[in-house]
Amino acid sequence: MKRRIAALALAALLVLGLTACGGKKSDGTTIKVGATPAPHAAVLEVAKEILAEEGYTLDIVEYDDYVTPNTSLEDGSLDANYFQHITYMNEFNVEHGTHMVNAADIHYEPFGLYAGKTASLADLADGAQIAVPNDGTNEARALLLLEQEGLIKLKEGVGLSATKSDIADDGNPRDFEIIELNADQLPSRLQDVDMAVINGNYAIDAGLKVSDAVAVEAATGEAAEAYVNVLAVKEGNENSEGIQALVKALQSDAVKTFIEETYDGAVVPLF
Repeated sequence: MKRRIAALALAALLVLGLTACGGKKSDGTTIKVGATPAPHAAVLEVAKEILAEEGYTLDIVEYDDYVTPNTSLEDGSLDANYFQHITYMNEFNVEHGTHMVNAADIHYEPFGLYAGKTASLADLADGAQIAVPNDGTNEARALLLLEQEGLIKLKEGVGLSATKSDIADDGNPRDFEIIELNADQLPSRLQDVDMAVINGNYAIDAGLKVSDAVAVEAATGEAAEAYVNVLAVKEGNENSEGIQALVKALQSDAVKTFIEETYDGAVVPLF
């Protein structure tokens, strides 16, 4: 009996030793990541195949809003999320008392101004309706794009905190009607307004191409830095083995090639 126990113990030690030497996980570790459908969930599908080779299962949970993926990350329902830019994440932390940090920079999505009832900027009439996202920094970003195109002028220094109430007193001489809508509603409401500034992911999901936009956010270093889409995790988890494996997969050549070949400039890898 003692010999049998000793033999079983030796066998167990050998198995542990072989697992350690193998360099790959064999326990089927699952990483649960929240994402909006496009491009984030699609990019994660590419990373999923890479992670599978390392013994990880990537569970992708899709969301249609910008709040639930963050509250789910905070309460531990998710291990990470990939849908938001760094500025939105930082402001969400301040407003909601969450503890998210950036585990990795992944990509940048230029905002576009898309034609609805009016086909071009030259045809835009006084009093035209222009829709913008109504959430946090995304509204400011949309207004900055309108300012970039000379349609409005914002008050000095409002920057990334701007709302339509921050349009300068003389900053809307053509009396454009700025309509604030939930970001996910903008594509479906595009034909109800003259033009709309649409977030990159929702534009992609609706089949809109950035090359067809009547105006595109300037791809300056400042914009890319302020609006880089990140892999967000709860503070303290950024260096965990699973998250680092996910970062490596998302910043792989395979993901970079997929982004460049699929999105035609609407998504720009930053690695």
